[in-house]
Amino acid sequence: MMTQIQPDDILRGPFWPEKIRVISVKSIGESGIKIEAVGIETRTFYNPILSQEDIKTVEITEEKPFQFSGDGESLFLYLESHRIRNAFQFDPLYAVNVSQIDPLPHQIEAVYHYIMPNPCIRFLLADDPGAGKTIMAGLLLKELKYRGLVDRTLIVMPGHLKDQWLREMKEKFQENFIVVDRDVISIY
Repeated sequence: MMTQIQPDDILRGPFWPEKIRVISVKSIGESGIKIEAVGIETRTFYNPILSQEDIKTVEITEEKPFQFSGDGESLFLYLESHRIRNAFQFDPLYAVNVSQIDPLPHQIEAVYHYIMPNPCIRFLLADDPGAGKTIMAGLLLKELKYRGLVDRTLIVMPGHLKDQWLREMKEKFQENFIVVDRDVISIY
């Protein structure tokens, strides 16, 4: 049975928690065989001494080669979706880079140094007129959406600013909102 097991064979058996790749096979005495191998998944080293009866329970499996017959465009789209989904982990100002804005330093500081580091994000953005509350809200919304932390958003604003907010959120952050005002509520 020892002649069947060769270096580089892939083995499966009850003696290892995973498939192993054989490094060497040595005969020990008349009925013992020492197999030195490395786990395929964990790279753990195994060196059991097995009897001829034990060897009968071991299965030599074939290593299936990679097949590159898939659709290249589908693979590209799959990989690109994962890259975009995880981009915020590598780009600390991801929302800034994907939006059509030039933020001011106090806006970046408020969003990225005060709001985002908190485990429970509950903030009221209130500042002087023209200080950039729309930009800060848009940056915060984008970051939370890209990180998968928000599904729905409610923005409360004065009625005379709703058209300006809708326009700026669409133009600068590519975000669309539904206005809920008295007309909508009276329908329900």
